[in-house]
Amino acid sequence: MKGLFITMEGPDGSGKTTQIEELKKFFNDKAYEVVITREPGGTDISEHIRSIILDVNNDNLSYMAEALLYAASRAQHVEEKIKPALEAGKVVICDRFVDSSIVYQGYARKIGIEVVESINRFALMGIQPDITFFFDIRPEDAMDRKVSQKSLDRLEKEDISFHKLVYEGYKILLKRYPKRIRRIDASKSIDEVKNQIISEINRFLEGGLY
Repeated sequence: MKGLFITMEGPDGSGKTTQIEELKKFFNDKAYEVVITREPGGTDISEHIRSIILDVNNDNLSYMAEALLYAASRAQHVEEKIKPALEAGKVVICDRFVDSSIVYQGYARKIGIEVVESINRFALMGIQPDITFFFDIRPEDAMDRKVSQKSLDRLEKEDISFHKLVYEGYKILLKRYPKRIRRIDASKSIDEVKNQIISEINRFLEGGLY
């Protein structure tokens, strides 16, 4: 049986981590086997690459090198963890995936959406999310949340103009892939956000797509 691949996307501080745990409980209650993972990261090798990308001391990392490092981390992640889990019929929930690279490096860094998509075509090995949740929240509000949580990594430390470009990039992808990407109003309470996601998942499952 083919597995189900769900990705969570949105600005830093949009509440993805909390909702991933809620969604895991939902699937566990239905007796599905769930794999939780993240990007960049998800495997030992990918986590090492993550440490390079997000290290605040690497402020001279070129934008293209950054994009290629994300793709390298993703290639290892897909081959070692995501693809085998899906082939085993599991539900894979990933905190960020290729859409993040498209909006952060392709759009906000101005490398080009098509360029980043091309780079990642090799890394994905034909794997695409079945459903993606875009956590829609104003960049200013998301960053206010993030600043209050912990110290910031290299990308989180970018100024608000960068995060506004990231948000614009997500809006572009939402229009480009309306069937796959579902908008979630992340400004709502935790329970309200959870209910939005569960409603979309139930609609997806009832459609016989899993």
